[in-house]
Amino acid sequence: MTAVCHCKHCQRQTGTAFSVVVAVPRGSLVMEGAEPHVYFDTGTSGKPVLRKFCPQCGSPLVSEAAAAPDLDFIKAGTLDDTSWLKPQVNIWCDSAQPWVQMSEDVPRVPQNPAFG
Repeated sequence: MTAVCHCKHCQRQTGTAFSVVVAVPRGSLVMEGAEPHVYFDTGTSGKPVLRKFCPQCGSPLVSEAAAAPDLDFIKAGTLDDTSWLKPQVNIWCDSAQPWVQMSEDVPRVPQNPAFG
């Protein structure tokens, strides 16, 4: 699943209005290179989130959210090839910036969708 997340945490983490994330089954992701730095946070849902960052450049890489215990969320901008990405859902639309224009073709969810 590819989602556009409009939560306040993603806005702060990216420095812009939203984050594009790709959900993959937890444990299926293999990262190469240096061990990422980890930041423990509380998500907009109120549940814990583990955020992993590149130790060299500080780019956000992946988030593990307790609200979705079976999924890891890859920050799409870190992928070498993003040409195949097509957002399937807008999430946390209750926090979306009013100037963001969302496609009418992509479903909108006020907060988290039902994961699983």
